[in-house]
Amino acid sequence: MEIQKWQKLASKYLVQEKWATLRVDTCKLQNGTIKDDYYVLEYPNWVNAVALTKDNQMIFVRQYRFAADIISLEIPGGVIDDGEAPEVAIKRELLEETGYSFETCELIATLYPNPATSTNKTFTYLLKGGVKTHEQHLDEHEILNVELYSIDEVKQLLKDNKIDQSLHTAALFYGLAALQEQYA
Repeated sequence: MEIQKWQKLASKYLVQEKWATLRVDTCKLQNGTIKDDYYVLEYPNWVNAVALTKDNQMIFVRQYRFAADIISLEIPGGVIDDGEAPEVAIKRELLEETGYSFETCELIATLYPNPATSTNKTFTYLLKGGVKTHEQHLDEHEILNVELYSIDEVKQLLKDNKIDQSLHTAALFYGLAALQEQYA
């Protein structure tokens, strides 16, 4: 059987905020079923970075995440501002969160955080040649520490399930695969 897209019959917004929008759609499936309460979250697109310093240390940030109530070890990243290109956004986020600037920047993956219920994408970049050029310039709600790890330490962190954010774990696997290809 050929899979076909659902037909959206109606849409109603329940919440429209800067960081998240919730709508409920009525959809017709290819088998004729009408689904009248399909909830969709509209988030802005995101960027994240597998970022290496000049001496091949991988840059991480550690911060508290309220919704999960965890202190999380993550790769740097954030929201793409309106009208901003993803590559510009990741360079801005890295500079703000870590104070590092980079020699190279390469898109290595585009992922959907949850395509069943969310509309946004995450663009993952591999950046190399990082040098600390600025002090952190954090948003008012950001409190984070910058931490550096060797590639072998990062592999061990993944093996030991020490990175909780699934998009960041996926990004690290893409980044490690790209690095392996480049140095093979």
